[in-house]
Amino acid sequence: MINTRPFNAYLDKLHEVTVLLPKHYYNGQSSSFYIESGHVVTRMTIVEKQELETTVKYVCRAPEMPAFGTEHVILDERLMRTDLQMGGVIRTEEFDHLFYYDGELGAVYLPHKTTFRVWAPTATEAFVKFKEHTDSPLRYIPMERGVSGTFEAVLNENAEGYFYHYQVRINNVWHEAVDPYAKMVSVHSEWARVVNEDKMNVPRYTLPPFSSPLDAIIYEASIRDLSVQPESGIKQRGMYLGLTEEGTQSPDGQPTGIDYVASLGVTHVQFMPFFDFFGVSDIDSTANYNWGYNPLYFNVPEGSFSTDPSDLYARSVELKKMIEVFHLKGLRVIMDVVYNHVFVRETSSFERLVPGYFFRQGLDGMPSNGSGCGNDFASERKMARRFILDSLEYWMTAYNVDGFRFDLMGLLDVETMQEAVKRMRTHKPDAVILGEGWDLNTALPAEKKATIQNEGQLQEAAFFNDRFRDTIKGSTFQLFETGFSLGNTQLMDHAFAAFTANAGCAGIDRLFHSPAQSVNYVECHDNYTLWDKLEACFPGDVIQNKRKHRLATAFVLLSQGIPFLHAGQEFCRTKYGVENSYTSSDLINQIDWRRRGEYIDNVEYVKGLITLRHKHGAFRLRSEEDICHHTVKWPSNADTLSIWLKDVGQFGEWCDLLLSFNAGASTSSFSLPEGAGWNQIVSGSKADITPFETGLMTGHVDGFSCAVFIR
Repeated sequence: MINTRPFNAYLDKLHEVTVLLPKHYYNGQSSSFYIESGHVVTRMTIVEKQELETTVKYVCRAPEMPAFGTEHVILDERLMRTDLQMGGVIRTEEFDHLFYYDGELGAVYLPHKTTFRVWAPTATEAFVKFKEHTDSPLRYIPMERGVSGTFEAVLNENAEGYFYHYQVRINNVWHEAVDPYAKMVSVHSEWARVVNEDKMNVPRYTLPPFSSPLDAIIYEASIRDLSVQPESGIKQRGMYLGLTEEGTQSPDGQPTGIDYVASLGVTHVQFMPFFDFFGVSDIDSTANYNWGYNPLYFNVPEGSFSTDPSDLYARSVELKKMIEVFHLKGLRVIMDVVYNHVFVRETSSFERLVPGYFFRQGLDGMPSNGSGCGNDFASERKMARRFILDSLEYWMTAYNVDGFRFDLMGLLDVETMQEAVKRMRTHKPDAVILGEGWDLNTALPAEKKATIQNEGQLQEAAFFNDRFRDTIKGSTFQLFETGFSLGNTQLMDHAFAAFTANAGCAGIDRLFHSPAQSVNYVECHDNYTLWDKLEACFPGDVIQNKRKHRLATAFVLLSQGIPFLHAGQEFCRTKYGVENSYTSSDLINQIDWRRRGEYIDNVEYVKGLITLRHKHGAFRLRSEEDICHHTVKWPSNADTLSIWLKDVGQFGEWCDLLLSFNAGASTSSFSLPEGAGWNQIVSGSKADITPFETGLMTGHVDGFSCAVFIR
């Protein structure tokens, strides 16, 4: 082993070695370089020489590709020696093709043996380091290099529950890592653990097929937030099992937890991250708070939500029980996944096992940072893509989740997302797949990013529609910029376009090819809640703010596309003016069941709108053509947007619907379309499917409210 390097040499392409001679080393001058592999020494050809600030760079061509998995020495004409380090070769397409591996990775358990297999193509040596129990002595097994850059070891004993690490030697440095394919880890994620998956099974409930993403109403929640408040009446507060408890009530006798969510009429619950993340103690979850967008181990359930994170199977079994209880209630579960970055690149298993491969670099050689978290996962590389696809498939098959929400999806590449949709739909044809298609500054060509701009390449995925959000609510990033529902009637045309899922017929630039691509929302876990924005813009005006809040939520639930609600939005959720509460306390983030009681009229109103959306297919038109054919902008006053859904009897029992959204403070009156009289089912205070006014020829809409008329 070479302990001191007189100069550095890197394999940057399969046949190309870059040598950097410091200028203090013979003024950086050498006339020839050789590669020594075993007992064979071969001269390389210098193809380029470049003087840099402190070194002289030589690019040399090797006559044969240096074999991976073995050590090589680079010499100059003075016979000064240095080891050949792995350099930029790992980011070449040739490397990707040469070392792609499609076999099983991780710890494969059988009662009489466990096979450990890790992908570490640039390593020259590898071991499994393991122990039977937390206080057992350490043991080691050497791993043998196998095909496509893998290393493998077999432990011929019953290793169930064993704790293990991988140790690999790369560039003459030993690295230690938890298995990225681990299905269970120890407390605080210090060790991977060997599991018998048969002991992680729970009975499953099969839901009937779901017809279309357009029939979904998504409710975003945190496992912890939903159940942590003492007034929830839930015993296992903040835990997976807390959301399996039925019959729980708040002090005013109203349902809480899963019973409450099921009573709303939503179809899908999108849970914020429940894979293993950094930021909350596994032992004392009350000590700190974190949303969970700091990924550690992608295939392991988060320990802080478990009643016993040290138990080998508790967190897995408890999560699976929670998911199946939701299924029994008719609710599907969407998993919020964060494959675009890891918590810390330098200490992640990916970087330790294959340094430089799994993360993007910019042209300056520095880590790409579109995520804002210090690293961007290189999804476009074959084994990085494979990890994402394997992980998604594992959650869908092992945990029976019904869809995925991709955090910062625009940082992933189009091909990975296309493959993800294809693979998920193979297992569940009705899987709902959505993501944030923001165009962020990552080292990936614009045409390869899974952004809204490239929605034509991802017609089976849905995107959070920020144009809808900012039109109806107002700017997310400029607190005092108001949207249509807050009284900005200059956005009338944009509001009409938002209602149509930004279809081309609305007179505003088309955004999507299909309404099933548009996730309509005005509030999510990020940024200010709608109520807090209203309170900032119109302080103390509680009555009007409540009306504006209802108007915005009605726009979400009655527009074409996929409606998305943030948990607690239905009772004007507040985070007390905290814009970004990702590490705030439970007092800020918890679902406040007392507030639900105070705003119960709002809750009933939202439930009425949800019932109405389910009632008639005209709110869920399947194509841009249908939207354009049946949607007519109806004349009203300057503050009111009225929309006639015309001749829609084929989609439900009513032939015509007229929706009116008044963004002004005064009551709006206008003539309804001629013909038979109209019946009213929604006003500013009522939302039902049974008319409370009949035979109308004139529509009246209260200030800052919505009205729906049918005939």
